Amino acid sequence: MKEFWDERYAADEYIYGKEPNKFFKSQIDSLKQGKILLPGEGEGRNAVYAASLGWQVLAYDQSEKGRSKALQLAEEKEVTIDYRIGSILDIHVEKGSVDAIGLVYFHLVQEARKRYHAYLADILAPGGMIILEVFSKKQINNDSGGPKDLDLLYSLDDIIQDFDGLEHVYAAEETVNLSEGPFHQGKADVIRFAAKKI
Repeated sequence: MKEFWDERYAADEYIYGKEPNKFFKSQIDSLKQGKILLPGEGEGRNAVYAASLGWQVLAYDQSEKGRSKALQLAEEKEVTIDYRIGSILDIHVEKGSVDAIGLVYFHLVQEARKRYHAYLADILAPGGMIILEVFSKKQINNDSGGPKDLDLLYSLDDIIQDFDGLEHVYAAEETVNLSEGPFHQGKADVIRFAAKKI
């Protein structure tokens, strides 16, 4: 997968744009700043936005090309982000140490998804928030982006079960019109979920 993403991010253009995801922005704008974790952060649009609000940003991805573009965007916006290469499970983050986690179009097969989501809930601090937007299984019928494999697409029930024990702030499957760079354009079926650790 690293090679796939390095190739996808190789262009000068930001393939998902430079602006933050709308749902991520709508949630983080109302939160008190702290430490935020952004796994699978790609070209850095959400990390850079969070840093512009005063968050201490820790981001991960497998792609060197994505990291390079994220750091370039951070420099352009005059903010600082800590962006590391690797899997979230490869890099130690202390239990209860992050105040927010942003999962924006971070898609995994079922077994890996359950393991990652359990780990992320564990490292979230009390009162911390998970902010998630992913493609739902209905997205298989659309051409606006996302995996073309049902095993990599989610149901709202999947997400609710994965984060059982967190207090729901927002949980819905929605049809939206995406306009996020050339690779996310048009009608899309997404899951939007925000939940707080009690």
